[in-house]
Amino acid sequence: MQQPRGRHVPVLLERCLDLLAPALTVDRAEQAGGRTYHVDATLGLGGHAEAVLLRHPQTVLIGLDRDTEALEHSRQRLAPFADRVHLVHAVYDELPQVLRSLRIARIDSILFDLGVSSLQLDEADRGFAYAQDAPLDMRMDQSRGMTAEQVVNTYEPGQLVRVLRVYGEEKFASRIVESIVKERSKGPLTSSARLAELVRDAIPAAARRTGGHPAKRTFQALRIEVNRELVVLEAALPAALDVLTPGGRIVVMSYHSLEDRITKQAFAARAKSTGPIDLPVELPGTGPTLRLLTRGAELPSETEVAENPRAASVRLRAAEKIGGQS
Repeated sequence: MQQPRGRHVPVLLERCLDLLAPALTVDRAEQAGGRTYHVDATLGLGGHAEAVLLRHPQTVLIGLDRDTEALEHSRQRLAPFADRVHLVHAVYDELPQVLRSLRIARIDSILFDLGVSSLQLDEADRGFAYAQDAPLDMRMDQSRGMTAEQVVNTYEPGQLVRVLRVYGEEKFASRIVESIVKERSKGPLTSSARLAELVRDAIPAAARRTGGHPAKRTFQALRIEVNRELVVLEAALPAALDVLTPGGRIVVMSYHSLEDRITKQAFAARAKSTGPIDLPVELPGTGPTLRLLTRGAELPSETEVAENPRAASVRLRAAEKIGGQS
């Protein structure tokens, strides 16, 4: 298989490794029968996974990705660790089923690196990049599901406005959809470059001068809709927290405010007591089951962004499972 183009630098690699390390120690492995288990829920090209395997020789990796092309690249990259690697074609909300199929009851750590992978951005024919012309696909898993072309050509105008407004936080959603509807009345809209042009022309000139490429928010919104990213994340985070062992750790890297908000809410729900606030002692089973490891969302350093521009928008949150609950 041809190597993916470009230079692929794992985002916040050292910070992720430091946060995960206490959950993957030799002592924990010995207590659990000789192995610790780490899940990379968004395997991509395997950069974070490879680093974990190198640093923790007693750790078994379960790597998930919905993108079959990414899985194949990672399979080659992680071949030296094949005896302690399980790579699975799955979306991360399918983690409980994956673990059952592998007969693994609990995991020690899990990493979510959300958003679009380097592979998907760099391969022009995937349709994720507004700067390159390609078919309007945007599926992370090209073996199934609705494409962006189907969304822009078949959704009712009101549905499209909602998608752009909610998932892209696009304040000119109505104007953009008006242009899309006019264009598709002449024939199907199939080109990512043509869509980007329509969006740019629909946005007032003054607004186009700030905030990056005018089509950025529209493409983000369509990608989220096509891949059901937020719906999947809302289901996946509680499921991941349920299968963490006490002392297990979770790290989530988000790239826009909607993902980060879901992560914040999922963590906050388990980091506080569920018992009555006026009792002098905690009732059994009502105490927090999660300890936050970051104060709010951590941002990348200037050095990190200089070395890896794709880290510019990352927001990192991490937590540890506490108590005797698992």
